[in-house]
Amino acid sequence: MAGHSKWANIQHRKKAQDNKRGKVFTKIIREITVATKLGGADVSSNSRLRLAISKANSANVPKDTLERAIKKASGQDNQNFEEITYEGYGPNGIAIVINCLTDNKNRTVSEVRNVLTKHGGSLGTSGSVSHLFKKMGFMKVIDLSEDTLFEHIDNINLIDYENDSNNCIIFTEPSELFSIKKYFEDNKINVIDEEIIMEPTTTISVEGDNLDKATNLLNKLEDLDDVQSVYMNTSVGVS
Repeated sequence: MAGHSKWANIQHRKKAQDNKRGKVFTKIIREITVATKLGGADVSSNSRLRLAISKANSANVPKDTLERAIKKASGQDNQNFEEITYEGYGPNGIAIVINCLTDNKNRTVSEVRNVLTKHGGSLGTSGSVSHLFKKMGFMKVIDLSEDTLFEHIDNINLIDYENDSNNCIIFTEPSELFSIKKYFEDNKINVIDEEIIMEPTTTISVEGDNLDKATNLLNKLEDLDDVQSVYMNTSVGVS
């Protein structure tokens, strides 16, 4: 087990996202558009689209809205979004990775730089902080105790796990996220919130005013229309 709680960090980020649900639909539809254009509309062969649809369902995006977005992206839609990842620093040297989908790079980098600068941070160069993070799969398994998880441990390949009440938080290799989810579902075990995350390999502990500053910066970055996700190497003690 890691020396800090990955789940606490994820909860911290999700709470920030929950504060601005009005923009969630737009960002999910943008991700569905890009996923469809890159990998096609067949979810059985397009894991990125499958993940985007899972997020949409969790956010209660209407089914007809999803279907229209996929159909539009499969046709002659000329709106092209480019994936860009920015790296930077926040207050107290916090490392930040910012994933964006944009149709105007100049606008996006200007907005990201402006938010970072106004909140005690700075924009870094490519590769400046990404080595401090590792991509991994994440899911929350409902009503599964640690003892019950151990009954399945030989059948699944986990990186790590944590407990949350009577639920288990599972961390996997990104490529195994859906196969492990299917294993649990085949065994009548409910899984929610699956996603690919950037988990910090080393963390900076923040609390008090520093936690408030980090949370405010996280909120401001995720408020930007072109920003899809933000990850910080902070270790927080939130429930």
